[in-house]
Amino acid sequence: MIGDDRHGHAMPRPQLLVAAREHARPAWARRAGAPAGREARADHRPHASRRPIDEGKRSVLGVLVDAVDYDAAVAKVLHAARARQPLGLTALAVHGVMTGVHDPLHNARLNSMDVVVPDGQPVRWALNLLYGTRLRDWVSGPELVLRVLRRMADQGLPVYLYGTTPEILDRLVVSLSRQFPRLRIAGAEPSKFRTSLPGEELALAARIQDSGARLVLVGLGCPRQETFVYGMRQHLSLPLMAVGAAFDFHAGRLRPAPGWMQHSGLAWLWRLGQEPRRLWRRYLITNVDYLIRLLAQAAHLRQPVPPEPTNQRPESLPM
Repeated sequence: MIGDDRHGHAMPRPQLLVAAREHARPAWARRAGAPAGREARADHRPHASRRPIDEGKRSVLGVLVDAVDYDAAVAKVLHAARARQPLGLTALAVHGVMTGVHDPLHNARLNSMDVVVPDGQPVRWALNLLYGTRLRDWVSGPELVLRVLRRMADQGLPVYLYGTTPEILDRLVVSLSRQFPRLRIAGAEPSKFRTSLPGEELALAARIQDSGARLVLVGLGCPRQETFVYGMRQHLSLPLMAVGAAFDFHAGRLRPAPGWMQHSGLAWLWRLGQEPRRLWRRYLITNVDYLIRLLAQAAHLRQPVPPEPTNQRPESLPM
């Protein structure tokens, strides 16, 4: 048995089989030069044949979370950035979901977000358990940031950074510039760690617009950053992403959990070990509360009613 190569020349059977195997391998593996067969053991690699997953919003304990994967989330942000359209996105792990569960007003703001990605295995598991979404992966905030910035850099779209301390922000700018040499950082402002003064949010919106930015990354911590994105979305014609600890990770202040802990849903335990005094209540109490409520929803013992989205403007914003 013989076939033709791309130049129309006959190929012996062994070469044909090698060519077929090579063609069947994912593009990332061919580019990386990985031997055939090894790519199956590499997790979370994008597959060219897979279509983006976007099954809309689903209620997880009354908080509307989008059943999306990385590709769909990145596409939404890039579309808004190119079209100069407002878009609010946040990445919610268990703690983020529970902030909505315990605060109906904040829950209504979360349900007003354009995109709420499942950040963490437990939230992905909830979507799969409750709705059979078959999401293959969660959408990590830090990883989503890298994927979005890679595309922004390739397309020459400037980015604005808002939040964290001046020291971490400086390190973040250096780190991102090294990873993405073509990335255009239009501006970077640290958090003021207080609420806004009268007119202050409008002045910030004007600075962002005047900078030419097409995306704002917000790192203020949950739930402050979600409130900020909710309020500032009304003043800006560009996407805003609340990205949680992504600033700390990419600035080198925090180290991500090992892959096996992330896949097992134990990334929270890694974070707890890094910051036990700050996070013990969040993880040891909040996680149990989340699990109990999720099992009750799955067993139809309790069906939380999602609050209606709101457009009520906050009196002040976290700055």
